Amino acid sequence: MNDSIDQDFEQQICDYLLSHPVFFVRHIDVLNDLRVPHKTGGAVSLLEHKVRMLQDKAEAYQKQLQELITVARDNEQLNQRLHRLTLNLIEAQSREDILATLQDELRERFNADAVELKLFSTRELEEAQVSESGLAMFRTFMDTDKPTCGPLKADKLRTLFGEQAGEEGSAALIPIRTSDLSGILAIGSKDRQRFHSGKSVDFLVRLGELVSLSLQSMDLRHNP
Repeated sequence: MNDSIDQDFEQQICDYLLSHPVFFVRHIDVLNDLRVPHKTGGAVSLLEHKVRMLQDKAEAYQKQLQELITVARDNEQLNQRLHRLTLNLIEAQSREDILATLQDELRERFNADAVELKLFSTRELEEAQVSESGLAMFRTFMDTDKPTCGPLKADKLRTLFGEQAGEEGSAALIPIRTSDLSGILAIGSKDRQRFHSGKSVDFLVRLGELVSLSLQSMDLRHNP
């Protein structure tokens, strides 16, 4: 009951001060005598407390601004890398060229330990529905048709990367689609945390679209 009365009384005080902003102008001595407990100990004047609050807000805003600048810089570097990759893929003359370009660019400029492109025909996908190995291990991923990141077990790493695979690691898996083919672009790392589940997949979506379009364009050139 007392707590309820105290809260009501405090609210009345707050309402009064907010509706009478000249109170402290008329009673400057009260403003000077007020002391506010500080979280680090001791007490400070109301004005000092206000200044510290503003300083804390300014520091928080500065930190947020720095984070935004860092993100913008990272995005600019990422866009430059993607642009370079796009130009190199345009020059590719075969699927082997596309894979070689992806391996060179993603290893060198994206710090990947392994890069593989697995492509499957419609018939192979249908057979994988009843198979217990190979593509069947990634059937759920293929059905979602969305990039994913995370650690992989040794058997999946070996299926994707062969002799390049270690006993543990993580990978970014990107679905590839053309009119006649489906597949997986796998970017691997020996670090289990390199491609974690919380990683943004926006870039991976763009990369998948780029590779899919490159393969589709090549098929049309070779089979007009």
